[in-house]
Amino acid sequence: MENAILVFHFVVAVALVVLILLQQGKGAEAGASFGAGASQTIFGSGGSWNFFSRTTAILATIFFVTSITLAVVAKNRNVIDDEFLPELMSIPAAESDLPSVGQPPAAGSDLPQ
Repeated sequence: MENAILVFHFVVAVALVVLILLQQGKGAEAGASFGAGASQTIFGSGGSWNFFSRTTAILATIFFVTSITLAVVAKNRNVIDDEFLPELMSIPAAESDLPSVGQPPAAGSDLPQ
């Protein structure tokens, strides 16, 4: 299941990159408004922006959903058991030889001054 999502995620990522590279930049619209090359476009002079922007939004949404899905699957798969975690040593405050914050160490202690 995870491999299928991963392959689908990769295909969507490649399609998203290709679709973004097919789009024209903002500077290319100035020439199209005066008739330069508008007859050579597939979607006409104004129709390409709606098609590409909708398809980009759909592919980006699918990309985010598959990213989150892969993260959740990876998180649920890698669970650390308590037996591998180190035990925490608890030292009561009264038994501690360490000085409090802001106080100098005691004269007979091994701590550097």
